Amino acid sequence: MTEEATQLVLEHLRHIRTKVDRIDERVDRVEVRLSAVEGHLANLMVSEAAQNSAIDTVSHRLDRIEKRLELSNN
Repeated sequence: MTEEATQLVLEHLRHIRTKVDRIDERVDRVEVRLSAVEGHLANLMVSEAAQNSAIDTVSHRLDRIEKRLELSNN
């Protein structure tokens, strides 16, 4: 290879390396954001489970009250 061809190849490789570095940085940022989203989703699921438990408790208590007052069809 001539010196000019070698320099051209090196220039292209540097350009490719710069692009790869930028892509790597963006992927790192996306991973951080994805981790945050996963954490928020997990918190929402825990909150939903707690709400479902509270609703079940209230429903059970309401059933007992209806039975005591003979308001239930059962």
